Amino acid sequence: MIHKTAVIDLKANLDSSVEVGAYSVIGPEVEISADCQIGHHVVIEGPTKMGVGCRVFPFASLGLEPQDKKFQGERSHLEIGNGNTIREYATINRGTEVGGGITKLGDQGWIMAYCHIAHDCIVGNHITMSNGATLGGHVIVKDYANIGGLSGVHQFCRIGEYSIVGGQSMITQDVVPFAMAAGNRAKLAGVNYIGLDRKGFTSDEIDIINQAFKIFFKSGLTRDVAVIKLREEFPESAHIKMFADFIQSSERGVCR
Repeated sequence: MIHKTAVIDLKANLDSSVEVGAYSVIGPEVEISADCQIGHHVVIEGPTKMGVGCRVFPFASLGLEPQDKKFQGERSHLEIGNGNTIREYATINRGTEVGGGITKLGDQGWIMAYCHIAHDCIVGNHITMSNGATLGGHVIVKDYANIGGLSGVHQFCRIGEYSIVGGQSMITQDVVPFAMAAGNRAKLAGVNYIGLDRKGFTSDEIDIINQAFKIFFKSGLTRDVAVIKLREEFPESAHIKMFADFIQSSERGVCR
């Protein structure tokens, strides 16, 4: 159902099952797939694509211009995957030409009230951002990451798979997969044991991850030597390969 007070541009493309609440505004080049629910007073500008089964709550603003002084009106995009929940006053901006022209949010995200996803961010699947969490431009958030309330992630940082960032933290370096990090500036707080257990990791898998953390963070080895040792010690572990690859590709360094 489309509320009679909603303003929807004739060039927007909405599936017939989409619901739009009162006073929402949907601009041209917006594509919204089946079974999405757009609450009242929501603003969505294009080019923006939204997948199946998303819920957008009142006063959220999606697909507006990036908050980047270098932006000169060039064409850029926002892509939102399937099954996302985007709560009140959340903002997700389009990309910039310098950053590749696109901001992405994967599937099954839980974006709580007042969160901000800035231009050119690439956000994975099944991520949680608690109230007021903010991603600076060009941030990468990997699958199943959890970012605590009122936390800020500096531009170009990465948050690894299955990691958790504590509330009111300031992230200025990459957070490795499977980790807990917290503080201003954030420091490593160990393995995310509870999160891994909840995601179905076995005790053996968690033990291997714990061993890997000890090698990298406590052995005193240099980064490159520690990564080589990780690959030699756990050649069959996909989790440790992901961990080692993440560290090796870090440009900002990792939280310790």
